Amino acid sequence: MSNANITVLVTGAAGYLGSWIVEYLLRDGFKVNGTIRSFQDKSKYQHLLKLDEEYPGQLKLHEADLLQAGSFGDAMKGCEIVIHAASPYLFEKPENPEQELIRPAIEGTRNVLEAVNKTTSVKRVVLTSSVVSLYSDACEVDEKRNFTVQEKDNNNSKNAELNPYAYSKTQAEALAWDIQKQQQRWSLVTIHPGAIFGPSLSNRGDSTSVNMMIQFLNGSFRSGVPKLWLGLVDVRDVAEAHVRAAINNQAKNRYIVVAESLRLLEIAKLMAVEKLGLPNKLPKGEAPKFLMWLIAPFVGMQRSYVSRNVNYPLKFNNVRSKMELGVSYRSPVQTLNDHIQQIVNDGLLTRELGV
Repeated sequence: MSNANITVLVTGAAGYLGSWIVEYLLRDGFKVNGTIRSFQDKSKYQHLLKLDEEYPGQLKLHEADLLQAGSFGDAMKGCEIVIHAASPYLFEKPENPEQELIRPAIEGTRNVLEAVNKTTSVKRVVLTSSVVSLYSDACEVDEKRNFTVQEKDNNNSKNAELNPYAYSKTQAEALAWDIQKQQQRWSLVTIHPGAIFGPSLSNRGDSTSVNMMIQFLNGSFRSGVPKLWLGLVDVRDVAEAHVRAAINNQAKNRYIVVAESLRLLEIAKLMAVEKLGLPNKLPKGEAPKFLMWLIAPFVGMQRSYVSRNVNYPLKFNNVRSKMELGVSYRSPVQTLNDHIQQIVNDGLLTRELGV
């Protein structure tokens, strides 16, 4: 069957990741139904309107609310594939975790999959999860496990207070597998990316990835960063993994999608800020763990997180994503500097640096 005869629903289509998923699907000739929260603020989905112009007749946008039951039914009509990418991502603990993270992730997943169960055309669902649903703290991934997170691993923490983002992703994924196992019509694949960076298709500055990049560039981390490992991956590679998982009938279960695990200081050293015409306000060293523990509450971190994650090496096994999905990962240096260039081009640093 031609891709032109297949319609894919992408939730969170205007988001940082969702936008790239939409573009890759359109580029491959699929028809796409994309959901956004509201049509009222056109600036939040202007980049999707540009894609609509570039690929006429392939993209339809629908309003849908993660917390509203029945909200996704109309957008899902006639779709064979559903990619559920709509879920909030926050690196720092929000003021109201239940409202900002947990309910949208868990109830949103339930509402989308209830619509899937009512839509007989759907055969495959791809869910955006996270590596944080595979482990609770880096200290648990010890030398006996070669400091490496595997796809068979699980985050067994039941404490939403410790890391509400990890809790939200873990519970949402578990719910998705429970719902999927109760029927036999549609299959489920979950994608588990690490920390996502890379250029955005929109000029919005409200994504966590953009905010973290700006903190590197504006000197917020200049005094030093914790010795903390991140599994870094390019947003374009994550989008490609979703698309390949959606269309490859042999794809199954979970896929870790991480290019490389790097310390925060190593990430900073890859940023070619001076070549890009920016003042160098990057961190030059790593702060001692005891100092990070002391100041944690003042920089948006929890002391328990510092205790259990700082100074602990962490790696991720991405073999299946390369072998089964055919993902060829961009280098972190390309990811980071492409992201910086996009941020500069879109004027997102003007206020902070005057450039």
